[in-house]
Amino acid sequence: MGGFGGDRRERLARALDEADAVVIGAGAGLSTAAGLTYAGPRFEAFFGDFIERYRFADMYSGGFHPFGSFEERWAYWSRYIWCNRYVKAPGTAYDDLLSLVGGKDYFVLTTNVDHQFQLVGFDRRRLFYTQGDYGLLQCSQPCHKRTYDNEPPVRDMIEAQGWQISASGALTLPAGTRPAMDVPAELVPHCPVCGRPMAMNLRSDDTFVEDEGWHAAAARYQDFLRRHQRGRVLYLELGVGWNTPVIVKFPFWQAVEKNPRATYACVNLGEAVAPSAIERRSVLVDADIASALRALLAS
Repeated sequence: MGGFGGDRRERLARALDEADAVVIGAGAGLSTAAGLTYAGPRFEAFFGDFIERYRFADMYSGGFHPFGSFEERWAYWSRYIWCNRYVKAPGTAYDDLLSLVGGKDYFVLTTNVDHQFQLVGFDRRRLFYTQGDYGLLQCSQPCHKRTYDNEPPVRDMIEAQGWQISASGALTLPAGTRPAMDVPAELVPHCPVCGRPMAMNLRSDDTFVEDEGWHAAAARYQDFLRRHQRGRVLYLELGVGWNTPVIVKFPFWQAVEKNPRATYACVNLGEAVAPSAIERRSVLVDADIASALRALLAS
């Protein structure tokens, strides 16, 4: 079933062209294809000092380390947030996707928390970030159901470590300097209501805050699905794995099975599958997402 040969490319291009609406389901594989890697040179460039001290293998696992102080924890997390949320991915996968669907009636459902859709120009009212946003803070308790934009405090923490931020958001260090591995105590974020430490607005347990913005996006997504439940809809799944299939993958399969005019497309290197009930209306692309999107643009 692998590859993105002529037949599959033509079928997916035709489904995209003929669709009245496109529902995009995006997982971590899309951001990886766009170059948001959590290990290797990118990780080493921003976290070399933490790698040296703690032997972290990658950015993600380092985020679970029990740092000895909030000042050190936020030095790590401010860099983590900045390079994954406020800097556009180096690859073109998100740009190419927007070029493919920008003229369509589309909606994006994503488990990604890196904000890359908005950074390339997707309409924010057509996005539903189900699992949170690296750009938001919440009370760690939480004592109330509100989230807070973290760009100003994160910027302050980055600069307090010695990093310089360019107009594009890129981080650089003055020649011959090493960044600090903690931030001043007064920059550690605390809840404005109860004074407890703030936490990231990421779904990891039952403390995750679904604020007004989250519920508004959920309502817009459900309204979009209702309006198109009987139309020619392309359910385009990109880079969704098996960690949380109940959010994107299984609902897409169910929606296509219920609507005989719908098509399911899955682009995922090594994991492009569909149930037998919708196999004839599925386009399974076992290929690199960035390459597949670029090929579609050239079709």
